[in-house]
Amino acid sequence: MVEFETEVLDIIPRTPNVKSFRFGIKKEVTFKPGQFFFVTIKIEGKEATKHFSFSNSPTEKGYVEFTKRITESEYSKALDRLKIGDRAHLKMPLGSFTFEGEYEKIAMLSGGIGITPIRSMCRFVADKRLPVDIVLLYGNNKEEDIIFKQDLDEISQVNKDMDIVYTLTSPDIDKKKWRGRTSYIDDKMIKEEIADYKERVFYICGPPKMVESLIIILKGKLNIQEDKIKIEKFTGY
Repeated sequence: MVEFETEVLDIIPRTPNVKSFRFGIKKEVTFKPGQFFFVTIKIEGKEATKHFSFSNSPTEKGYVEFTKRITESEYSKALDRLKIGDRAHLKMPLGSFTFEGEYEKIAMLSGGIGITPIRSMCRFVADKRLPVDIVLLYGNNKEEDIIFKQDLDEISQVNKDMDIVYTLTSPDIDKKKWRGRTSYIDDKMIKEEIADYKERVFYICGPPKMVESLIIILKGKLNIQEDKIKIEKFTGY
């Protein structure tokens, strides 16, 4: 684990209320796709620390990135005020929710900002040309809420063994414009979109209630063994 001072390299809008924050690193800084790190910034002269998953892959060199929904919390508002060149203190890497090609077939279930470590893993698999068959079910409220959509679509074009299914949950979806799925991820959707689900290891990341619900579905309705379920709960929604 390493700690170091750095500065903001770039701030990238992802959706109307989600931004990615990039920080410079030295060559010797390493991490695994899916891990997280601590970010300390100053709020009115006092230090404040939160942890975030890496949303970039170790194959994307020269920086680390996290991606966050901007909320009304003091820390979030302070992030929203950051400018390129502002200082921060980072501590990394931590976490065991990782994937580096250990399994030939995986299924990823994600919602909202929970996509960040999933994106890190998918980019890593694509860049390394790993022989991994991936199906990603990714839920959001509305189409404009889909984080990394263009990026994920590009990754799936590079990696022909990656299939992405977007699903929207808002009752106001115009089905004439949106041709994708329009329901929460459940056992029916998993069976329809992942015919060989019994052969896969599941990676789940999203808000705690979503993760808990999906664990119940996988274990109770689909008879997936616990050792084939990897989870990461995103608090702070």
